[in-house]
Amino acid sequence: MKLRKINSKFKKKIVRATAMTVILSSVVVFTGACIGGGQDSTKVLNVYNVGDYIDESLISEFEEETGIDVQYSTYDTNEMMYQKVKSGSTKYDLVFPSDYMVQKMSREGLLKKINYNNIPNFKYIDKSFLNPKYDPTNEYSVPYMWGTLGIVYNKKMVKEKVDSWDILWDEKYSRNILMFDSVRDTMGIALKKLGYSMNSVDKDQINAAKNLLIKQKPLVLAYVNDDGKDRMIAEEAALGVFYSGDFPLMKEENDNLEYVIPKTGSNKWTDAICIPQTADNEDWAEAFINFLCDPKVNARNTEYIGYSTPISEGRKLLPDNFKNNKTMYPDKALLDKSEAFLDIQKVIKEYDKAWIELKSY
Repeated sequence: MKLRKINSKFKKKIVRATAMTVILSSVVVFTGACIGGGQDSTKVLNVYNVGDYIDESLISEFEEETGIDVQYSTYDTNEMMYQKVKSGSTKYDLVFPSDYMVQKMSREGLLKKINYNNIPNFKYIDKSFLNPKYDPTNEYSVPYMWGTLGIVYNKKMVKEKVDSWDILWDEKYSRNILMFDSVRDTMGIALKKLGYSMNSVDKDQINAAKNLLIKQKPLVLAYVNDDGKDRMIAEEAALGVFYSGDFPLMKEENDNLEYVIPKTGSNKWTDAICIPQTADNEDWAEAFINFLCDPKVNARNTEYIGYSTPISEGRKLLPDNFKNNKTMYPDKALLDKSEAFLDIQKVIKEYDKAWIELKSY
């Protein structure tokens, strides 16, 4: 599964009438740090994140307040980041993996344990995000953003109630359905429709999900990634699978679109912040994490990115159309039926094999 990448071509920058002030106290200042004045060229923090996944004005403010020079580079997928970190070719101080990748990297010894004494703003993380299955002791990751996987449909083209994954197999929408070109997402949907876990390690269940997708394939207009958003906006399809964070901007472009999480639940994903084992500047990395966890900073960042925040106090500072949005913050009962993707190393080859068979069918 790919990290939730925001298409910079599609992303609209949010213009704010009044910018929130970032308070200096949100940053942990370490002995020898140069606050204010010129930056020390030896104080470099190497950050590796998905493209357009931060309000870059915040980077400038952090640099100005701490004297730390942030070298910021981007990647497209979890797997790309993983290979780069594992190779050790570049020593990144911070990376932003998804839930299942946090589990994989920590298991392989690629992440350092975080010193929470340097991150007092961790107290603002909502308790529902603590001790997740992918990092049960909260040793290796701090939640960054989260969201869900659901169905976007055009209410002009779909008149019935949409509350089940079953509609993606309805023959009346033949060649009008968009599915993700993603093994874990699409296989996960099929598993969920069959009543199984999205993290199933049962080979018979994996095979059943594959067969269900093969049955669906003649109905699918295309397997898409970022291009699916534009196609849905242009009304090339009646319905498709999308991430919750992409929907508000899709809705802005086409008011006929609606977003639904099926009643049986879905994937609730979390992207996190981690410190690679090869990092040279742990203290500065933790200072940056602490900065991003400040509620005022978090609110600005969340509004820019458009996904959901795990910081309760940050959510309170968002505009009403953000903080009260049921797409971004679904009811707890629905979220309780959803699950995060976990690292399924023992059977990932079975998933890959099933995907190849589906795509070649």
